[in-house]
Amino acid sequence: MLKFWFAIPFWQRVLGALLLGVFTGVLLGQDASVFKPLGTLFINAIRMLVVPLVFFALINSITSLADSSKMQRLAFKTVALFLLTAFIASLIGLTIGSLVPWGDALQLTTTEVRQRDIPPVADVLTGLIPTNPVAALAEAKVLQIIVFAVLVGIAINQVGEKAEPMKKLVNAGAEIMYAITRMVLQLTPFGVFGLMAWAVGSFGLATLLPLAKFIGAIYLACLLHIAIVYGGMVKVFGAMSWRQFFKAILPAQLVAYSSASSYGTLPVSFKVATEELKVSKNYASFVLPLGATINMDGCGGIFPAIAAIFIAHIYGIPLDTMDYLLIAGTATLASLGTAGVPGTAMVMLTVTLSVVGLPLEGIAFIAAVDRIIDMMRTATNISGDLMVARVVAKQEGLLEEPEQAEQATGMASR
Repeated sequence: MLKFWFAIPFWQRVLGALLLGVFTGVLLGQDASVFKPLGTLFINAIRMLVVPLVFFALINSITSLADSSKMQRLAFKTVALFLLTAFIASLIGLTIGSLVPWGDALQLTTTEVRQRDIPPVADVLTGLIPTNPVAALAEAKVLQIIVFAVLVGIAINQVGEKAEPMKKLVNAGAEIMYAITRMVLQLTPFGVFGLMAWAVGSFGLATLLPLAKFIGAIYLACLLHIAIVYGGMVKVFGAMSWRQFFKAILPAQLVAYSSASSYGTLPVSFKVATEELKVSKNYASFVLPLGATINMDGCGGIFPAIAAIFIAHIYGIPLDTMDYLLIAGTATLASLGTAGVPGTAMVMLTVTLSVVGLPLEGIAFIAAVDRIIDMMRTATNISGDLMVARVVAKQEGLLEEPEQAEQATGMASR
């Protein structure tokens, strides 16, 4: 039985579980929540991996890329590509939002909105440096962990031979986390089934009808961005066909969609990047945690753009060309400025609405279906992370050929 199960390709197991979860949710309705513990166990297991995986893998990545000039070039190219795709995403969002026939305006002026604690930009920047690295690790503050890990990796390279024992320890820690990750990922189909059965059973199709146009606009914009922008870039600059790329990243997209967690999808993303996209472990360990933190094409590009137009419509507030430019610019930069803040997508939307003077109360209406939207936003973000990983790796000669991968596996087994 187990032999037959593992003979099925990983992506087929995950896709089958997702479809079965949707069917179960529709069939059982609220009773499908009985399967939620399966999803909770899976989410807990992958969250367990995130902190040690990011910490060890990122340090190992930096110590392996000891050439500081190459590291700077990689960082610049990676961040620049993240910003470029975020700007394109905001333009796509504005275009789709402007073309949708929203219909009659709604009245939300009496809706109560829970106030959000939005930190000033200065607090976000100062919060990058952990006052206590151990506390940052314990509290899973991923942005602070990334900063600390980068500093440790740079210091190991600077110390040189005296830090060789620490370098070996970090390398061993990274390999151990890779092994644990492979174990946990075997739970993916069960977790996806539980999450989808619960989500569909809890929300139901009737709940989505009042906001069907808004949800449809988000999904359409995300799909266009994934297919045209990511697919085009990976074909032109990543030397990989559209079909190969999307078949390879499907497991990560499915986990991202069902879990709505970029950090939670990191283990699956790493597996896809290294095994399917042939990105070197060292670069994948650098780009994927960074992407999960600052690459927000779905949350920071498409979502605020469409949501701002939608809220402006339901309040009957006209937007001019300057408003559209402010929305695009703010949506792009907000993905960096609010990184690591809980409820990132809503915080980004709040920032965008404030810039163009739209009422924040409109967020309450959108929040009713935020989970459904967040699933697609996260799948978009993860797709972008993997596209950037493949493109930059190809341009910088950081792809592992099959022969190299086999040799590396053989050396590890010895």
